Amino acid sequence: MLLPSVSVVVPALNEARNIPHVFPRMPPDVHEVILVDGFSVDGTVAVARELRPDVRIVRQTRSGKGNALVCGVAAAAGDIIAMVDADGSADPGEIPRFVAALLDGADFAKGSRFLEGGGSNDITRLRSLGNYLLTEFFNARYGRNYSDLCYGFNVFWRRHASVLGLDATSPPPGGGSGLLWGDGFEVETLIHVRVAKAGLVVAEVPSFEHARIHGVSNLNAFHDGRRVLQTILIERRRTRRPPLTQPPIRLRPGTVVQVVQEGTASSALVAGPEQQATGGSG
Repeated sequence: MLLPSVSVVVPALNEARNIPHVFPRMPPDVHEVILVDGFSVDGTVAVARELRPDVRIVRQTRSGKGNALVCGVAAAAGDIIAMVDADGSADPGEIPRFVAALLDGADFAKGSRFLEGGGSNDITRLRSLGNYLLTEFFNARYGRNYSDLCYGFNVFWRRHASVLGLDATSPPPGGGSGLLWGDGFEVETLIHVRVAKAGLVVAEVPSFEHARIHGVSNLNAFHDGRRVLQTILIERRRTRRPPLTQPPIRLRPGTVVQVVQEGTASSALVAGPEQQATGGSG
């Protein structure tokens, strides 16, 4: 059986010291690794090219993690897209587990730190409580039963990319450095909202979150938690979600899942040109 090709999208901003810990963990049979650079000044691009000469470099069009992810998705050529953070918190070696969930019938596979086989040595009690409350609120609003909303390890079929409805090409607001809706850390929640509204079949996959290896996270628990809450509320008001075709599936290692009915979605790729770096570390 011919296995689907996998594109790994890695958003990075000044992660030169972390990339050497992330790239060696990539499964050897991935189709491509796309590093989306946020105009790093620490040699991130040069380090990435040294470690993996075949890496594809994409410059993000605005700022923020969300914009970096959508730029990478727009450039991806694989059948499956895996989103992996560059700080070492997510283990790319887990990608085959997510791919197995898709091959078992899911449209979208999301990581969970709170299923058996998952975990975290990074999340604080405050962040864990906030995540729990936001997850329960999300589930009540969108009829899902997720165990972990605010975790960014996501893998999905590229044919469903248009469901995300994210913009890779528009200039920043006012021509400056502002963020468009979905450009910030709220992007994972925005993705999950739109996946739920499209009625896609989602599998939760156990995943272990490691502590950031070097540097300090740009995540702010209160500020970004508020943006997540706003995302849940604002997206709910925009359009009414269709009835779910299948409740989310929770997978454990070795579990075989039979999906009775898949969700439907447009197959068009997210619009946006690939932007190759012209050299240097940005």
